[in-house]
Amino acid sequence: MSNSYAQPILRTTDLAEAMRIIEQLLRIADTTELEVDFESRVSSVPTLTALMELLGDADWWAEGDRGGSSGEGDEPSKHLPIRLQSWARPPDIVEPLLKATGKAPAAVRWDFSGWPEAPDVGLGVGGSRGAFVTLVVNARDLDLDEPATDHTLFVHVKQVEAARAPWLAAQVGLRVIGDLVMAPH
Repeated sequence: MSNSYAQPILRTTDLAEAMRIIEQLLRIADTTELEVDFESRVSSVPTLTALMELLGDADWWAEGDRGGSSGEGDEPSKHLPIRLQSWARPPDIVEPLLKATGKAPAAVRWDFSGWPEAPDVGLGVGGSRGAFVTLVVNARDLDLDEPATDHTLFVHVKQVEAARAPWLAAQVGLRVIGDLVMAPH
């Protein structure tokens, strides 16, 4: 399976602004199959508790070379900091997740059926591979390694359809603000 490529189109301290842009992007996308994936770097018990209330069956593992994971049946609060992930969630969980995340670095990725045709850049309808939008909160990168006090919105495309990213940005009145990078997973 190939990775998607992502390009940032918005950096803001205003989560409501980012959510408005995401809604605009989803309105032009084929969302017949829409779900969200979530990942966070969790360092505090209050954040962990809030997230686990929403994502009780989330996968997690201790960061670095330390042991501890959900796969081993360990208690996550004894292994902080951890990486926490959950897949294929309903979109209505996003707002509670962002609230529970607080200041922790996290990423919410909307996964859907495809991007629309982009005839002015010579692209037909895009399929589900590469059809994502990711909001990274409290970090600048998709790996959540570069902490920040703002949030970054990325559009994902197939590498061979790189022209789709600036086209998508233009559809919501924005432009790309960084390089196209291979997305994790």
